[in-house]
Amino acid sequence: MFRQLWATKHPHASHADAEGLSLHRTLGPWGLTALGIGAVIGGGIFVITGQAAADHAGPAIMLSFVLAALCCTFCALAYAEFAAMVPVSGSAYTYTYATLGELAAWFIGWMLVLEYGVSASAVAVSWTGYFLSLLDHFGIHLPQALVSAPLDAQLKPTGAIANLPAAGIVLLLTWLCYVGIRKSSGLNSAMVVLKTGLILLVIFAGWKYIDTANWEPFIPANEGPGKYGFEGVLRGAALVFFAYIGFEAVSVAAQESHKPQRDLPIGMLLSLAICTVLYIAMAAVMTGLVPYTQLGTDEPVVTAVAAHPQLGWLRVVVEIGALIGLSSVVLVMIIGQPRIFMIMARDGLLPPVFTKIHPEYRTPHINTVITGIGIAILAALFPLDVLGELTSMGTLIAFAAVCGGVLILRRTQPDLPRPFRIPFAWGVCTAGILSCLALLSTMTAHNWFLMIVWTAVGFLIYFLYGYRHSRMRR
Repeated sequence: MFRQLWATKHPHASHADAEGLSLHRTLGPWGLTALGIGAVIGGGIFVITGQAAADHAGPAIMLSFVLAALCCTFCALAYAEFAAMVPVSGSAYTYTYATLGELAAWFIGWMLVLEYGVSASAVAVSWTGYFLSLLDHFGIHLPQALVSAPLDAQLKPTGAIANLPAAGIVLLLTWLCYVGIRKSSGLNSAMVVLKTGLILLVIFAGWKYIDTANWEPFIPANEGPGKYGFEGVLRGAALVFFAYIGFEAVSVAAQESHKPQRDLPIGMLLSLAICTVLYIAMAAVMTGLVPYTQLGTDEPVVTAVAAHPQLGWLRVVVEIGALIGLSSVVLVMIIGQPRIFMIMARDGLLPPVFTKIHPEYRTPHINTVITGIGIAILAALFPLDVLGELTSMGTLIAFAAVCGGVLILRRTQPDLPRPFRIPFAWGVCTAGILSCLALLSTMTAHNWFLMIVWTAVGFLIYFLYGYRHSRMRR
């Protein structure tokens, strides 16, 4: 039993297994870059930025983005080496199976459910805030009980029934993912162009109304654990890390890429670079337009713009851009999660039904339906606070495992062809692991309790089903 739990799967075996999963190869480097931007620019820039600035970092939220981007850069290089060497769907799960063994691979795969499924729910909850703000222009006000989560951040009843707009947008995008990667990727590319253009418009229009006095003090004095000071900056970095997780979604589309060895590293690193510049510029504008303490709302970009009558025309633009941006994030996450399930089922760790491919659309259609319904339920029931921080924790754990996996495979399989090699791998990967651990250390005890419960449920599924049906075991 011990040998099986730590048995590794040679990377070449992943290639052989992938041959039976006939997905359409329709994505090039720009399509993959758009996929990464589509997943990254969303809840982070339109919601988390304001809340992290108001509650933790102040104007130094810009520095928080730099720290989070630095951590992601280390991890992106590790992902790029793995993705070029093992260009199949599965992402961190596949890479961990090749280096740390089956039990660790299951654990990371279960963390990826947080990264994709739960983050999509969090972004859908953010979508509701901007949707209601847009409806307000037309004098339409939906009952609060139908647009709010029935549970608060401490999982106590709020009296609401469900967040129906969040669930509705998830189900609509699930249908789009069901009918094919070409259609959903094309729509995602269009949404990326639109939302990037709108974000640039807000940055350039708002820049001349910035009051630099709002940036002083740049790092507010510490007022308690995780509240301002450098500790608050680090806590802010852990929160806005949620904004960066999408670049990893590029690796999930490996089997739908024309030339994955070349295109995957380009897509991941380029999308990360573009998004970092946009995030820092947007954070500078938001904290410059209004005092940072005013940004802790459900739609902080609208709050910043609305404070200046001269920018009143931008409000509708922001709301439309936010709806487009958040929709594209949910879309990419719904594309990614079913493919993770598909690879885990291929290895026998989930039931065979998860490997089914639609005969016409060539998509993992059953997975997509299951994923979409699950995400819709989470979005309808839970608030952003719970969903966002759990997502960041799961992602940080997965990223640290990938960085460690590169170092392990460099020692155990030094002769494997590596179309992309990390320069100074030991330093880069060690820095990636340490930075992930540093951000994890800022999470609260409540979040760690929820993570322990999530992990226990995952291991229960593995030992009741995955261990007995593992292809490795057979």
